[in-house]
Amino acid sequence: MKFARVSNGYGYATARIQGGVAYPCEDWRTGDPARDSFVPPTLDPASAQNAAAIPLSELSFLPPIGGSNKLICLGLNYRDHVSEVGNENVSPYPSLFTKFPDTMVGAGSPIVRPTVSDAFDYEGEIAIVIGKGGRHIRKSEALSHLFGFTILMDGSVRDYQGHSVTAGKCFYASGSVGPWIVTSDEIPDYRKLTLKTRLNGEEVQSSVVENMIYDIPTAIEYISRWTPLAPGDVISTGTPAGVGFARTPQLYIKPGDLVEVEVSSIGVLANTAVAEA
Repeated sequence: MKFARVSNGYGYATARIQGGVAYPCEDWRTGDPARDSFVPPTLDPASAQNAAAIPLSELSFLPPIGGSNKLICLGLNYRDHVSEVGNENVSPYPSLFTKFPDTMVGAGSPIVRPTVSDAFDYEGEIAIVIGKGGRHIRKSEALSHLFGFTILMDGSVRDYQGHSVTAGKCFYASGSVGPWIVTSDEIPDYRKLTLKTRLNGEEVQSSVVENMIYDIPTAIEYISRWTPLAPGDVISTGTPAGVGFARTPQLYIKPGDLVEVEVSSIGVLANTAVAEA
């Protein structure tokens, strides 16, 4: 099944998505969804089927992460990306950074190129959403803690990243996530997932999950050693080669550009860039 957080302009709710239609799984909530957490719904097709059907054309997508959810990202997790940035020393442990929830917008919302930099880069990624929390999760049990898979575009401001990873990765509304979460039972072998990123229709990244250095169970085991994982927490699994700053000439996102990240069995996350007001 597919689940998303959607807005009708007056409130927001978690909904099951099927065939261009949303079936809300809860009453519509008001307030700021960025301050609320995303709680994975129970997988109950019978109860979900009783909800009123709303065409997706009448709704907008919100990120499936809220203010109390963790968003943890793996860096340098594809060998070809490690090579293109000139770092051939692969650590036995994954490199991690965090992103603030307000760095993320939903599918279809504009991503913002900041006024202080022209070096606004794309990174297409596959992300996982935790369904069952835990601490010190064994690698052999890690996949049982998954709720599902989604898509993330890690917008990176490269010059700021050069002197502060936190700053370069956490500019407001610089990235996106969604449009929905596909539950893990719909993806029997995540290692076969393929990822493609397009900038204005031109393919700039392409890879398969099997090319990851640290697989998803390894990431869950390592991260849960130092922080408890809770339902709704998101782990983004890194980006493959083809990023803009490693190209000659460099290729950065400009206002008006369309960035699309497509993952097999999940869908397409599409956002247009705008200049910061």
